[in-house]
Amino acid sequence: MSKNDMALIGHFEELRKRLIIILGAFMVLFILAFVYVQDIYQWLVQDLEVKLAILGPSDILWVYLMLSFVVAISGSIPIAAYQIWLFVRPALKDTERKVTLAYIPSLFLLFIVGISFGYFIIFPIVFQFLLSMSEGVFMTFFTTEKYFTFLLHMTLPFGFLFELPVVIMFLTSLGVLNPYRLQKIRKYSYFVLIVTAVLITPPDFLSDILVVIPLIFLYECSVLLSKVVYKRKQKLNLAPQ
Repeated sequence: MSKNDMALIGHFEELRKRLIIILGAFMVLFILAFVYVQDIYQWLVQDLEVKLAILGPSDILWVYLMLSFVVAISGSIPIAAYQIWLFVRPALKDTERKVTLAYIPSLFLLFIVGISFGYFIIFPIVFQFLLSMSEGVFMTFFTTEKYFTFLLHMTLPFGFLFELPVVIMFLTSLGVLNPYRLQKIRKYSYFVLIVTAVLITPPDFLSDILVVIPLIFLYECSVLLSKVVYKRKQKLNLAPQ
């Protein structure tokens, strides 16, 4: 067996180790979240004006599983980011290791900010707008499963989308991206963001606008931050060793 083959097998073994740790952390967090899921559920519905109903015994279990999944995903993000960093660390310089390591808490914080943005800003506006359309025309009746599915669709995507600046900064640090390439593909990126906004929101123009504007703002922030990282990296490369 050649050295290249042995190195490749070593990389796969290391990747498998990191994936097992990430999966194990997710399962532990999922179990912990499920133990306290009723408290999480009560906190989420404490200010809800409408009454939720279930159509079958399995509905509430499905909701509990969804909530536990979201909590486990949220808690696994810094662990997953750290394991990915450990995997790519041997290929990084000392300065790159320190810089990229600082991105890990930012990933978690931006995920929480994104979910909070969706939950406290986007979701109430869209929910009240949709309720106003049925006022005096339909009798509102919400099942627990439908309500929480709608809630997750309006909040969870923002958690991942708000991580865009940190992901782009990380890829810029690794040399995969640069701000000039991001500027060239701006119109294609806008198109992807608009399609994403349409897919994750209800079919009404107001919801699409409320989501598209923050996403475009995030992209432009990502380009600016990428430029900062790129220029800093160039200075480090030009500095005498």
